[in-house]
Amino acid sequence: MTRQSPAALAVLTEIERRVLWLSTAVIHHANLVRPNASGIKVGGHQASSASMVSIMTSLWFRHLRPQDRVSVKPHASPVLHAINYLLGELDEAYLPMLRAFGGLQSYPSRSKDPDPVDYSTGSVGIGATAPIWGAIARRYVANSLGTGGSGRQYSLLGDAELDEGAVWEAVLDPSVAELGEIVWIVDLNRQSLDRVVPQIAADRLRDMFAGAGWQVITLKYGRLLEELFARPGGAALRHRIDGMPNPEYQRLLRCDAAQLRERLPAGDPDVAGLLSDVDDATLLAAVRNLGGHDLAALDGAFEQIEDTRPTVVFAYTVKGNGLPTQGHPQNHSSLLTAEQMLELAQRLGTDMSNPWQAFAEGTDAARLCRDTADRLRRDKVTTIEPPSIPLDLDRAHHGTSTTQAALGRTLLDLTRRAPEAARRVVTVSPDVSSSTNLGGWVNKVGVWSPRERVDWFADDADTILHWRESPGGQHIELGIAETNLVGLIGELGATWSRWGQPLLPIGVLYDPFVSRALEPWSFGIYAGGQSILVGTPSGVTLAPEGGAHQSITTPSIGLEQPGCVTYEPAFAVDVEWTLLASLAKLGRPDGTSAYLRLSTRPVDQTLADVPTDPAARERRRRQVVAGAYALRRKDNPAITIAAMGAVVPEALHAAERLAQVGIEADVVCVTSPGLLFQAQQARQGLADGPSWILDQVLRPTPLVTVLDGHPHTLAFLATVHRVATVSLGVSRFGQAGSLEDVYRYHGLDADSIVRAALDLS
Repeated sequence: MTRQSPAALAVLTEIERRVLWLSTAVIHHANLVRPNASGIKVGGHQASSASMVSIMTSLWFRHLRPQDRVSVKPHASPVLHAINYLLGELDEAYLPMLRAFGGLQSYPSRSKDPDPVDYSTGSVGIGATAPIWGAIARRYVANSLGTGGSGRQYSLLGDAELDEGAVWEAVLDPSVAELGEIVWIVDLNRQSLDRVVPQIAADRLRDMFAGAGWQVITLKYGRLLEELFARPGGAALRHRIDGMPNPEYQRLLRCDAAQLRERLPAGDPDVAGLLSDVDDATLLAAVRNLGGHDLAALDGAFEQIEDTRPTVVFAYTVKGNGLPTQGHPQNHSSLLTAEQMLELAQRLGTDMSNPWQAFAEGTDAARLCRDTADRLRRDKVTTIEPPSIPLDLDRAHHGTSTTQAALGRTLLDLTRRAPEAARRVVTVSPDVSSSTNLGGWVNKVGVWSPRERVDWFADDADTILHWRESPGGQHIELGIAETNLVGLIGELGATWSRWGQPLLPIGVLYDPFVSRALEPWSFGIYAGGQSILVGTPSGVTLAPEGGAHQSITTPSIGLEQPGCVTYEPAFAVDVEWTLLASLAKLGRPDGTSAYLRLSTRPVDQTLADVPTDPAARERRRRQVVAGAYALRRKDNPAITIAAMGAVVPEALHAAERLAQVGIEADVVCVTSPGLLFQAQQARQGLADGPSWILDQVLRPTPLVTVLDGHPHTLAFLATVHRVATVSLGVSRFGQAGSLEDVYRYHGLDADSIVRAALDLS
């Protein structure tokens, strides 16, 4: 890209000033102009937006291409909306509606904002890392399906986001060093929410990125300061600024010229002599002239970016640059007053009475906006229909098996029965492929890698799991970092909307660690990423592992997660049916994610009592997918035992013992508490959807519920018929031991179920 002429730079500066005004004005209007009957703070971040204005102006109006994607730091969302408005991508009617119902979201949102947003951000660290997973997803689509485009993946993030562990988990994953399309631009304003950060340790951060194989570009000073550094005494001035702590530098931004001449030399005659030859206006501008606000310097930095490895640009900025609050340690959420806004409007050449004024037609600025909009215009994405998923693979499940083992078996069966669908399945795990029974699947489909790698153990007869890595593989193995896994499946689950190519991503991790991954998983669903998360092994059924690895709350997590259907199957055939149903909901505009909680407990599969008649089998399948089915049905039951997952054998045993004392019991196998709750809400007129499953499986008898998880997960079932109930489950940390000992300790054994039933009889 050619260097900008002074005239072109002047036009870009005019746009920069208008972006600063618009981004500040939308926050001002939301807080101090728009009526607010409740009096609750609306919020917004004028200072955090201002520090990004120059960076985003240069990026959008000079460097972005239509194939590039950008993740914008959460607090800079008003800058994104201002740019989209100037490019004709956002109607003026939305500018007064920041954080209003149906208006512009608090933070950039792919699913809820009315203008183009590439990545949803808002949770610290998640938006920063999303383009990494987006890059892998794009490459995967290109490798496996021959489409997916190209382009850089930019992350615009604040320096405080580098405190987030998820950032470093992503940076350090071995595969990331090969992603040359990744570009991170760090807004190095050295402020957090409450303070100026005493030691931002930029040198250490640069070393950490370089050590991970990234290209590191530092953009510290702008042209004015560099010109001063070139004068006599300039080396001393550079040394003085480089050596001062962050709070001292920030304090200089609050000084007038006389105060700067007093404070800046700190007794150094060379610095004092240099400053004596600088006029007040130049001195004030130079102190604020950091690289992240110098459009020409930004140009030069962006032109240095290589595409052979990831790049991080450390752009030094001033928080609140160009605003009266610039550099103030508490400016994070501060708002300009009406008087300050009026002064800002006059200084930036805008009109306070007409705050949303765009550039007049025929002006150079209007032409640059139009030309940029034309350059960045993307072709409309045409989404292909996902391949059809079989309802039933017709496998007869015999003997003793686990629901965990059924996962890998179902995936292998899918490759034979529906190869087109299986070709779009991609599995992801954090170094637990073999221990979660994905070994057969991995051997069949291979491991994805950006390039072909040698399998040095291919000729080792003792090697059971074959690790064939190539761009054609369908399993992606990450390091032991659950946030990376759910970030990746979220982006793999969004390819249908980005490039029109649906994938069917399945992430597998140990169920106790679902809570660790919960926030980025939930955020991925919010952003439109449809995927299946499999937690296995689960619960205190993982008895010998002890309390630290025995998940308790995960059933209710699945129940309560929006945009997700949760299943906890008891038998292998239930895994097959629920997994197929979950796959069928992926990769489409009205799709949903799913969470399957599986177990390593071997269970006699004949207990499932699957009907042999085709019509009866199909009826059972529909019930399994809808949330529950009657596993034991009596003519005149005195009680119902509703059990879920691994403890279903205990429920059946308890029912047999109750029958011996003359108490007949129905046993209902719950597969999805979330779907049953939705059915109950629909019955009460609180939600849309069917409720037929409740009529088919539950009768108005006293109810015992039991699961390997917190008992409140199924307690709501008593409200279906308003019956007396006892809810059994796990409500305290477990202990290591045999399955029998641990079940007895938590009251999940047949004895406990019988006692609960007798109490209700």
